[in-house]
Amino acid sequence: MSSTATTAPPTPERIFETINAFQRSEALKGAIELDLFTAIAEGNQTADEIARRCRVSERGSRILCDYLVVQGLLTKNGDHYGLTPDTAAFLNRKSPSYIGTVSQFLLSPRAFAQFTTVAEAVRKGGSVIEDDGLNPEHPMWIDFARAMAPLMIMPAQGLARTIGADRGEPWKVLGLAVGHGMYEITIAQQNPAAEVWVVDWANVLQVAQENAAKAGVSSRYHTIPGSAFEVDYGRDYDVAVITNFLHHFDTQTNERLLRKVHAALKPGGRVVVLDFVPNPDRVSPPAAGEFALIMLVATPSGDTYTFAQYEQMLKNAGFRSAEFKPLPQTFFGLAIGHK
Repeated sequence: MSSTATTAPPTPERIFETINAFQRSEALKGAIELDLFTAIAEGNQTADEIARRCRVSERGSRILCDYLVVQGLLTKNGDHYGLTPDTAAFLNRKSPSYIGTVSQFLLSPRAFAQFTTVAEAVRKGGSVIEDDGLNPEHPMWIDFARAMAPLMIMPAQGLARTIGADRGEPWKVLGLAVGHGMYEITIAQQNPAAEVWVVDWANVLQVAQENAAKAGVSSRYHTIPGSAFEVDYGRDYDVAVITNFLHHFDTQTNERLLRKVHAALKPGGRVVVLDFVPNPDRVSPPAAGEFALIMLVATPSGDTYTFAQYEQMLKNAGFRSAEFKPLPQTFFGLAIGHK
């Protein structure tokens, strides 16, 4: 007895949804700007109540809320709207895990402009945008530091736990291209015996210092302004942390930086690289598989790297061994090199 496999007929649905995906992004950005999710969290559940709280039209409130229901970002029961678990946790401004600020950077006009050049970037093999943001003290990185800090709290806590910060050993910690500084700040919070030195452009370090002061670790949080490729780090670090930085560059450039880090570590020290780390197939997990396209349109030679590639870079830079640690419930993985 034979069976015949049935194949679903082709449909343009996914193509249509992808072409219109910008509408979802802009609708969410608009809802965040209007503080719609916070309004619902406060108990305003009908279109009229939400409209009064957000100072918008009732018609506009109803249509936007219905759209967000279709997208799975709100619930609807009769004429009453509610938050989903995700929007309650992350888009209610009064939630301690609020991340709505990320839209200011990820949905900025600059970010959209980069993605209007995909065909040209594919032809070239790198960004065709003249101002790629890698110039000294580029103001884009201040926007990044202020907008993205809330999204990094969970992975920062995971990184600190994974490398054993809570053991309280007297660490000397180096952080490179720290931006908002949340990773090194969290290490200092979990380890009262840690002293931290951080490298970034002087204008960006002002944001990191503000965050360190709010976290109560500023007395153990020291700054080294300048380029991570050029400044003197000092010596005898126990741990060096490089978060979401190496994806901006090609492997040769990364190896040059890692050799410099290797020289700054004491014997037995570790470098901890946090980044989007795709599986060998380079298309999973989805966030890591997709991120390479951002690097294609935004940088001259950036990319995502598998752990095997990180392992080779670390070996070429002088590290004796490397290991991979996933960070559950985040987009990231850790490639850890041992000196």
